[in-house]
Amino acid sequence: MLLRNATLATMTPDRPYGLIPDGAVVTEGERIVWAGAAADLPERYRTEEALDLGGRLVTPGLIDCHTHIVHGGDRAREFEMRLEGASYEEVARAGGGIVSTVRATRAASEEALLASALPRIDALIAEGVTGIEVKSGYGLDVETELAMLRAARRIAQVRPVRVRTSFLGAHALPPEFADRHDAYIDEVCLPALEAAHAEGLADAVDGFCEGIAFTPDQIARVFDRARGLGLSVKLHAEQLSNLGGARLAASYGALSADHLEYADEGDAAAMAEAGTVAVILPGAFYTLRETRVPPIAAFRAHGVPMAVATDCNPGSSPMTSLLLAMNMSATLFRMTPEECLAGVTRNAARALGMQDAGTIRAGQRADLAVWDVESPAELTYRIGFNPLWKRIFGGRP
Repeated sequence: MLLRNATLATMTPDRPYGLIPDGAVVTEGERIVWAGAAADLPERYRTEEALDLGGRLVTPGLIDCHTHIVHGGDRAREFEMRLEGASYEEVARAGGGIVSTVRATRAASEEALLASALPRIDALIAEGVTGIEVKSGYGLDVETELAMLRAARRIAQVRPVRVRTSFLGAHALPPEFADRHDAYIDEVCLPALEAAHAEGLADAVDGFCEGIAFTPDQIARVFDRARGLGLSVKLHAEQLSNLGGARLAASYGALSADHLEYADEGDAAAMAEAGTVAVILPGAFYTLRETRVPPIAAFRAHGVPMAVATDCNPGSSPMTSLLLAMNMSATLFRMTPEECLAGVTRNAARALGMQDAGTIRAGQRADLAVWDVESPAELTYRIGFNPLWKRIFGGRP
């Protein structure tokens, strides 16, 4: 298939947005076989079936590289509590927060978990999303952690979207292990990780390194097991304080460190050296009414790739719009529109280890988004507006 009469934002780093006016793309099956200026289109492709895009903008399909989109229940009441003045930590220590979602998730069947996730998935797909990461972490027992991951895997069977899964057993401490963090790691987290790996349910291993969750030493034990299984790692780090999570992630060559509001210059330098992506999550910052912003300037100065994601979850970021996440990253954190678009394409793919996605070039998957806009900056600029004209997934419009 030949896509012609288009402006291409290839998102290759050789020029701003990788922009090619009057461009064309040729797909064969699920792959891009040629992309460039229409004037340079090889003769052998000029007779292919053509889809005239009317001068519209084409970007890589968007990728939401950090979500907790599979879960039971909701936390609307906790939203009210925070508005009444309770802090995130106060809600968590009162038995709310993640633990309240654990109760609802444990009570849900795998079928129910999948069914409740699909409307949220559909909202992302409708905005040009072609890839999504889904974490476990609301089961906190072996059976429910596996059920979450199975439900996540099944999303790709019933919707046209690529799914990457992350095992997040070290997310919170369930009530039955109160004040016994190491016992939980030994008796639940590591056995669940082994079981998930044996069943082929986990693409990566994540953790929550924070005062209300797990220490760097405890996370290191999980990462050591992940390394032994040949799994990549990533980490919720420096969201509420600086415990050294970002440097820990970098020391393991992590794909990403996420949140990072309390990260510092040294963290940025360590991440740059390790090639670890900084995943920026404005939804949680906004919902929790935080005031400490991630060190965007330090990430820029050290050349740390920055991704942007929804962090879709029932508590701290009940957001299912990646376009809104882009706007919030620009408005709240002063990221540029180009950084935001790179953050949901090229760098989001890197944060998931997806080497065949995130740019428009020969050899990549033909996952594309066609937008009814005049410039790439418009995707970040507008609030609550979806200009998607067509989504192409694996070469199929």
